[in-house]
Amino acid sequence: MSLEVKNLVKTFDDKKILNNISFKIENGQTLGVIGFSGSGKSTLLKIISGILSLDSGEIIYPKDSEVAMAFQYSALFDFLNVYENIAFPLLERREFRGKYSKEEIDKIVAQKLKMVGLEGIEEKFPSELSGGMQKRVGFARAIVTNPNIILYDEPTAGLDPVTSTMIEDYIVQLKKDLNASCVVVTHQLSTIKRAVDYVIMLYQGDIVFKGSVYELLEGKNDYARQFVSASINGPMNIATK
Repeated sequence: MSLEVKNLVKTFDDKKILNNISFKIENGQTLGVIGFSGSGKSTLLKIISGILSLDSGEIIYPKDSEVAMAFQYSALFDFLNVYENIAFPLLERREFRGKYSKEEIDKIVAQKLKMVGLEGIEEKFPSELSGGMQKRVGFARAIVTNPNIILYDEPTAGLDPVTSTMIEDYIVQLKKDLNASCVVVTHQLSTIKRAVDYVIMLYQGDIVFKGSVYELLEGKNDYARQFVSASINGPMNIATK
């Protein structure tokens, strides 16, 4: 089964943010979404996750799909400890409320923490964790419902290169563990090289490149070449105001 986006259009204040966007992600594949800031990448994720509505087009989800989103800055609740943050979807979402006993939730939270390499930190609060640990707790919360579609918004933003590599490895591992289809919004070439299978590039609401990571790095497409080389010269103009 696949996740398919067909002819997606989204407009804000008469400005078309996404213009007739179409792509498909097969089960167990990871799509990288790249482009300049303001090109519509995060808007695309929010529409797929259901946070935002679309103006027109269609999103076809796999049967019995469960969509999870790992936010750019973890979005953990500061007033809840790690256990409470991860358990939150199981306790508060209508379809899961009352489904599990306290003992079962304890086991699920411990399992998800183990999957992201953070065993035994249930009682800690977000303020006691490093940025990379907060990211991984955010991953654990995202996968607590065993999603088959995982969305990542700038998963390595603000992290040092070594921690970024660790996060990229967890993205790959979680995809394998859950057999999930993933979408990763990123600016980082290292994330593209290590964690995704193919790439689309957005510019002014349109897909200007679609292809494999190899094809992106090969640079035969003018847009891809400008992005990979970080050049100010090319078909994409950088907004200065």
